[in-house]
Amino acid sequence: MSSEPTSATDARHRVTELIREARICMLTTIGLDGRLVSRPMGLQAAEFDGDLWFFAHADSAKVRQLRVNPEVNVGFSDRRNDAWVSLSGTAQEEYDRARAEQVWNPLLKTWFPDGLDTPGLTLIRVHVSSTEYWDSASSTVVNLLGFARAAGTGKPPRAGGGQETTC
Repeated sequence: MSSEPTSATDARHRVTELIREARICMLTTIGLDGRLVSRPMGLQAAEFDGDLWFFAHADSAKVRQLRVNPEVNVGFSDRRNDAWVSLSGTAQEEYDRARAEQVWNPLLKTWFPDGLDTPGLTLIRVHVSSTEYWDSASSTVVNLLGFARAAGTGKPPRAGGGQETTC
């Protein structure tokens, strides 16, 4: 079965599969001094609908950085399946108790010992504007830009050799 998407819906489904398999990513923010700062983060399980969710401490450097400059990149690498995903977008602190309950994982107690009642617990929502992925099943790089735009026009994303495109 080819993993090359035929529609924006297929592409979102494939990205969901790839990021769930990898689960751990590198979240890159822009530091207050302008340099790029990356750190490992665990993605919270949710269907990829254009948004990614992460738990964080509200007073952490990453949250302070995205308050000043919300542009981020989230990179996943899955060596077992020879796949990678790079998602770019904007991030914001967005705590919603219902969403937190929906995406909470008991393993998070390592970092948030009081669970959902941990003081200063917040969520980071990354709204993805572009995605690029490669997976060995198709041996191709797929660029996906503007999921909403693709859904609105009905035109599928293009596969290619990693060409640079902009929204």
